[in-house]
Amino acid sequence: MRKNKITQVLLLGAGLAFATASLPSFAAQVPAGTKLADKQELVKGNGAEVASIDPQKTEGVPESNVIRDLFEGLVNQDADGNVVPGVAESWETKDNKTFIFHLRKDAKWSNGDPVTADDFVFTFQRAVDPATASPYAWYLEMTTMKNAAQIVSGKADKSTLGVKAIDANTLEVSLESAVPYFVKMMGHTTVKPVNKKVIEKFGDQWTKPENFVSNGAYVLDKWVLNERMVLVRNKQYWDDKDTVINKVTYLPIESQNAEMNRFLSGELDMTYELPNEQFKRLTKEHPEDVMVVGNLCSYYYGFNNQKAPFNDVRVRKALSYTIDRDVITRILLGQGQKPAYTLTPEIVADFNPTMPEYGTWTQKERIAKAKELLEEAGYNKSNPLKFTLLYNTSDNHKKNAIAIASMWKKSLGVDVTLENQEWKTYLDTRRQGNFEVTRAGWCGDYNEASAFLSLMQSNNSSNDPRYHSKEYDAVMEKALNSTSDKERADLYAEAEKLLARDMPIAPIFQYVKARLVSPQVGGFPKNNAEDKIYSKDLYMIAK
Repeated sequence: MRKNKITQVLLLGAGLAFATASLPSFAAQVPAGTKLADKQELVKGNGAEVASIDPQKTEGVPESNVIRDLFEGLVNQDADGNVVPGVAESWETKDNKTFIFHLRKDAKWSNGDPVTADDFVFTFQRAVDPATASPYAWYLEMTTMKNAAQIVSGKADKSTLGVKAIDANTLEVSLESAVPYFVKMMGHTTVKPVNKKVIEKFGDQWTKPENFVSNGAYVLDKWVLNERMVLVRNKQYWDDKDTVINKVTYLPIESQNAEMNRFLSGELDMTYELPNEQFKRLTKEHPEDVMVVGNLCSYYYGFNNQKAPFNDVRVRKALSYTIDRDVITRILLGQGQKPAYTLTPEIVADFNPTMPEYGTWTQKERIAKAKELLEEAGYNKSNPLKFTLLYNTSDNHKKNAIAIASMWKKSLGVDVTLENQEWKTYLDTRRQGNFEVTRAGWCGDYNEASAFLSLMQSNNSSNDPRYHSKEYDAVMEKALNSTSDKERADLYAEAEKLLARDMPIAPIFQYVKARLVSPQVGGFPKNNAEDKIYSKDLYMIAK
């Protein structure tokens, strides 16, 4: 988020300790004179049934929404996206390579056990352990944590990871390269702690309500698959006294229209999103409920770069050029989304890329070039290109897919079969590479360009398009090892140029987050670019 600087990171970059003694509490800040509702319960739409609530085994936004309430990592974010203390009440570094985190002595698990540095050692080791098969193991590689890459690739034991408990309340993390924004990265789902004893006792069954133990503001009470997930206050949470919401219910509603109707009938206090075609009507008839905020996310279509004909850059470019991004953003969506010609959205802090050449052309010029490229690749009226476009079940994704398939058909004579799958199956299909072209979205795990550009590195397990470029990898490796903000910015711009040249994906638009939020929900974070909402920071206002 451009206008909000992370003061902790700036201090760390100067090699200074950051203490939190003078900071106010970052739990719910209820303005004086606010009359709270007698019933402090929040019902949220969550878009889909979560694949898991195991922090080291998830990769999606619906899962992160729930995990953020259940678990607390070293740091959190405030309403403006600034890094604030979590389990760690302070931290320091002298060189941006060795970080010392001082944990709260009153941090506890929901079963009453203390949260210790050993819990974080266990968690970090679990995340990189190949036996865990974490879809986000690459994330710890990106931090340059010592031996992370070797452990993930099976060349070293997890015990050699650069993390250790100095004592019960002091955690030391050692990196191979200086990373000035490392503390930002510690707010991610994958590095939220889990309870070793519980996992060793129950195995994969530890996430069932009867076995569940967490350290966040809430604990799991009920989980009825495809119906609801109910969270209640964790009385052992160190800051429970400042939590206002007593119960949070997540509803896995995939249809935006169904979700909208349940909100308008009073069943929901907040939706996951809203139907694109209803946006104007809702803005006119229910202006007090419509919430639109900037979002650190990109929407794109990924090509399977290892599968013919999408191993041909001419085919990939032809399809990308033909997508009329202005029609998608202005007519189909119309909520403030921006056409995307880069993977990294403009909202990312200190990101100023050069517009790719094709982004400066008129749509007519793009289509002309697309026809030329497809013809060169051997596709024409007598031999039309045919393929399947995969997307996860959603009214909005379906509308986008129909519109884009129509553009391809009209301009290039391409025949597209649309295939939708429910969330968990869709994730598995993409991960296994069983697709030709797939809808995808990526939200930054922290506010820095590498949170997006690392996705296309060859060693990233979330690189579903299977884009493997030694040139791109070299540019990104250099960027990730640089401590110069200017050099990193220049290298990120170079990485985007390579993506425009190779077109492993077709960027389509930069998100905004549009949803329905009841005026009774107080404390909603309108300026958090990563859309990190903590239920502990909210409260229900009396009607």
